[in-house]
Parts: sequence; structure tokens; C-alpha cells
Amino acid sequence: MQQAKQGDKVNVHYHGKLTDGTTFDSSEGREPLEFTVGIGQVIKGFDDAVVDMAPGDKKTVHIPVHEAYGERNEDMMMEYPKSEFPADMNPAVGMELQMGDNAGNIFQVLIVQVGEETVLLDANHPLAGQDLIFELELVSIAE
Repeated sequence: MQQAKQGDKVNVHYHGKLTDGTTFDSSEGREPLEFTVGIGQVIKGFDDAVVDMAPGDKKTVHIPVHEAYGERNEDMMMEYPKSEFPADMNPAVGMELQMGDNAGNIFQVLIVQVGEETVLLDANHPLAGQDLIFELELVSIAE
């Protein structure tokens, strides 16, 4: 039976959980996730986990933080002047926003604190600093 290897296009059903059992994402009720193994389309631990799986195989993998979204980086916390927000926007803790940098890259940020003059933004990935658990099922390997 064919086993997944680097460069294969695969389809995988998954259920992603935090170590406390909280689900953060799942393909349940959707099409399986399609990606090419080994080219960085998914986190390293997920990528590595499908290698040597055959269609129909299921497994549960524990992915440490360094093979997931990495450690939280305090340099990704930034104070932003309230005066720079649109006049009709009322920034609030928990709001998710998109921002751009000088190179034209777009990234998500989360408002974590609102002060008198500034807003504290967190540009870390929401799963940064977390070990993850994935239940995987390899559905198919493209010919």
C-alpha cells in the first residue's frame, strides 16, 4: 500500500486540540485538508506526522510548541496610538484586526489592552506558546 512521502499531495481529516482537551480546529463536516507534504504549507509537526501514513491510517500526534507555532514572542506586542484608528472605530479588548507592514504583508493582531492614548496589540499567532494534539486520518494520496 502506498505511504505518504515528501512531495506527495495528500488529503487529511484532522481534529486539533490543546493539551487541556479544548478543540481549536477540526475538518469535521468539511472537505479534508489538502496539502503537499514537506513544503511548509502546514506546521512542521503536522507535516512530519503524515509521512509514512497510508490511506485509511489514523493516529494521534502530540506536537511540541517548537514544531507548531513557536513560543510567544514579546517583540510581537506593540503599542499603537488610538489616534491612528479610524474615527468611527471604538477599539475594544478581544477585537481582531488586520494590519499591514511597510513591505505590504498583511497579518492578524488582537487588541489585548486599551489605554487612554494607546492600544496594545498582540501579533503572535493565537496558538503560539502551545503544545498541540492532532487526531489525523489520511484520506488519500494524489496520484
